[in-house]
Amino acid sequence: MAVVGIDIGFGFTKVTDGSKDIIFKSILGEAAEIQFQDELFPRKKQEFMHIRIDGRDYFAGELAERQSNVRLFTLDQSQFITQFARVLALVALGNLVNNYDMINVITGLPVGYYRQFKDALANGLLGEHKFSFVKSNGETIEKIFTISKIRIIPQPYGSLLNLFLGDDGKPINSEFLKQKVGIIDIGFRTTDYVISDKLQYCERGSKTTDNGIAKAFSVVANKLREKSGVNIELFKLYDALVKGSIKIRGKEYDLNNIKEQVYHQLATQIVADAERFWIDDWDIDFVVISGGGSVLLEKHLTSLMPNARSVFSQGIDVRFFNVKGYLKYGKSVWFEAKG
Repeated sequence: MAVVGIDIGFGFTKVTDGSKDIIFKSILGEAAEIQFQDELFPRKKQEFMHIRIDGRDYFAGELAERQSNVRLFTLDQSQFITQFARVLALVALGNLVNNYDMINVITGLPVGYYRQFKDALANGLLGEHKFSFVKSNGETIEKIFTISKIRIIPQPYGSLLNLFLGDDGKPINSEFLKQKVGIIDIGFRTTDYVISDKLQYCERGSKTTDNGIAKAFSVVANKLREKSGVNIELFKLYDALVKGSIKIRGKEYDLNNIKEQVYHQLATQIVADAERFWIDDWDIDFVVISGGGSVLLEKHLTSLMPNARSVFSQGIDVRFFNVKGYLKYGKSVWFEAKG
């Protein structure tokens, strides 16, 4: 029985089984008929991103971004769970597991939406799944596998568990058994705050806000619209902001000044929220900063929070930090860690 960790985020969907990692943008699109699909210069093997499920065809990830006339992207949690999460999860899992596999899955939800959407997410993923991937030549690849068990935890705990557990699911960092730790998990739409006191979840200091990195992206997109007259979709800004520039209709726009301004504003708000949520938790030993958005905000956050620790020294793509923790936790609670 394989254990798989999956993180279905507003910005990116990530999945790992410990041997293979897959990541793609959490975008679905109307499947289009593409007249020319030969690779002029063949690249390394690509994941399948055209799924046929429940009588409908979807493009996912960059294929949808590049080819779909109608692209489906949402920052609404209810809509995301009911219309996006299952399809995105099956695209990711279908590229990872073999036919007829029985798998156990660990995933997470933002703290503020955990109680409301935990059962809906679990019900959408548990059980047998049958669908097809469509290759560029029209050939279909049938997929069938079963999710036997699923466990859903508060999303930021993935980062804590990734630090606490080894790859086999066994504890390697005993300090967490003695300390009170805050976790700030900055995602695309949300930022989560969690307190772990000797690895026990603390409800009082655990909250979710809408101050994800998309808030900074929205400010940048508005500035670009004023200058260029073009509406840039938020999901297209991640790479541009990492690079520091974007080219629109042949003209290159420098983003370095505006991005540092909006990053600092967002980081200041995130720290202010933490101070407000944790006003009674002055005895926190240190704060773990994680999540895909933390890559962009790190220097601002660490300058504002003297006891903050970023996870960048761990040597992995920080967008995978939660999902790696999910996998390790799955191994700790199921049989793989007991052998």
